Amino acid sequence: MKEKTVAEIAAAHGGFDPRLAISFMGKAGHGGFLGMDYVGHGEDWVELAIDWREDLVGDPNTGVLASAVVISLMDNATSMSIWTKLQEFRPQVTMDLRVDYLRPSPKGARVFGRGYCYHLSHSIGFVRGVAHNGNLDEPLAHVSGTFIRVGDRLG
Repeated sequence: MKEKTVAEIAAAHGGFDPRLAISFMGKAGHGGFLGMDYVGHGEDWVELAIDWREDLVGDPNTGVLASAVVISLMDNATSMSIWTKLQEFRPQVTMDLRVDYLRPSPKGARVFGRGYCYHLSHSIGFVRGVAHNGNLDEPLAHVSGTFIRVGDRLG
């Protein structure tokens, strides 16, 4: 039996659903390794989370997570926010993702990443987001970025 693609699953469910996507895509690749979980979404945003694990620590003296963990979380959340806003999956590539760290995540704390798609052009998706430990008003980092939208049907 042929595995269904993300686009086929989205079409079968009336549009892109980040909850279904993370249950499907979150099992493979770096998202699967990191154990990304779906938290919530709206019309133009998606929130994912990663639990603290010792094997993800960047500084063993403090227990602070490696920065690549937060970058990967935010890349996934912001990318999914574009598909959520479009209500369909289209291939895209991260062109730029700037991460401004404000503070480290405490040892043992779950990290949440909320990504927002605030503008779509013909070929670019514009995003921003915030990483936090459960309170959006106490961010770990802010991100902004752009994704190149590729595929046959650019809007």
